[in-house]
Amino acid sequence: MKRADVLRDLAQPWNVAVHSTSDLAGSVAKAATADDKAKREKGQAPLRRKPELRPLPIKPLGISLQLTPWDVLHSLGRANVLARQGAGRGLAEHWASLKYCQALTGNDGRYMALSTEGRNPRRHYAATQSGELGIGFALALARRVLAAQYPDHSVSVIDAEIAMRAGWTLTGKEAGRSSAPRRPAFFLEVWKPGEPSRVIPVTCKGTHGHATQVHKQLATASADVEGIHIGPYNETPTFVFGTTLPKKSESITLYLLQAPGDGTLWGAKDLRLDPPVEDRSIAPGIDAPTDPHEEPPVGYHVRPEECSWFGRVLAQADAAGLMAFTGGGEPTAQYLTKRQGKGHFEAFTHAGTGIVQDVTHTIHGKKFVGTDHVFRLNGVRVEAFSGLAEDLFDHLRDGRVEQYRHEVHTLRDSWDSDPWDANWRGPVSLHPDGTVMALRRLRLS
Repeated sequence: MKRADVLRDLAQPWNVAVHSTSDLAGSVAKAATADDKAKREKGQAPLRRKPELRPLPIKPLGISLQLTPWDVLHSLGRANVLARQGAGRGLAEHWASLKYCQALTGNDGRYMALSTEGRNPRRHYAATQSGELGIGFALALARRVLAAQYPDHSVSVIDAEIAMRAGWTLTGKEAGRSSAPRRPAFFLEVWKPGEPSRVIPVTCKGTHGHATQVHKQLATASADVEGIHIGPYNETPTFVFGTTLPKKSESITLYLLQAPGDGTLWGAKDLRLDPPVEDRSIAPGIDAPTDPHEEPPVGYHVRPEECSWFGRVLAQADAAGLMAFTGGGEPTAQYLTKRQGKGHFEAFTHAGTGIVQDVTHTIHGKKFVGTDHVFRLNGVRVEAFSGLAEDLFDHLRDGRVEQYRHEVHTLRDSWDSDPWDANWRGPVSLHPDGTVMALRRLRLS
């Protein structure tokens, strides 16, 4: 595939099939029952799972879902930017999504599918590929679903581990256990300035197998999202996503189920978001209506008295992710606590090895501040850029989370949706949070 074709393909919208039906819910319930039975036969305790998983009406999507490969990679990059899974990447976790630049294409039915390269096991370890691309597809769909359901609100995607580390010990070793309780991968925060946020725990799965494998994965995912309750017991809404990436040229398909609930951080109205967040040591266990002589269910619970604190944790973790996406250590560190990894980002800055926000580009007529990454694509040097709109960047650099949220909320429907910028000469993706990710052939000076 030629370099120009790769860039154009990244900006090509393709249809993506979405399944969320009562039949799917029934199949997942059967998979959960079978898993419970197998565990009992082995003398193991069954998993605690989210009850009442049900289909989500597809109608809120309006027309059939369309995504560009570049938007999927943007969603994946934003999701992983604070993951710190590769020490060698330092502050550049989000650039890992670029390894999939040639993995996605379309088939004859105009639906997105894996490309020939994407189906090459020598280039992409299958489990890693399905898991990571599953995150990108799921979160891109989640943003569309919630934007349709709550058109007067904004939506933020927040790394659950980063947020939860401010209140709980998350590993078995830290907590003196052989293993840690299950927990979701992300929080979707549906918010509007001046109102309490609604929080939706999310787990995303992916497979190269067929729908039967997705049923098993979603049954497991229902245990992940059951691991945390926000506000009253069993009133936390959740999403579980599964994505199939067939090894042939078949269409990629997204599977989605939800659990009903409220998830509102009551008491967090008119919350001040700028003051730094403090680490807490929240008592473990879920406040379930059980026998008082029994141990509470293992897991995490954001109790009413902690809702205001947790609302600030989410907003600042979101701000940390935005600053990391633009490439700076100290601006990221200011929004994290010690347990969340503040020292990691300070260390890169102090050692002079971190990426800095030293690049400014104009995309679709708007100036963005961020960082770049140069690599070879089919032997040609290309430049990737990730950044945040300059005025919004200034607010977060200076610690003004509230001002950022007021302004980005006002701008949420104004971003240019064209996936190609002729002046930039490459694919671009602008998200309602004010971030951009763009790619082009490197200009030689």
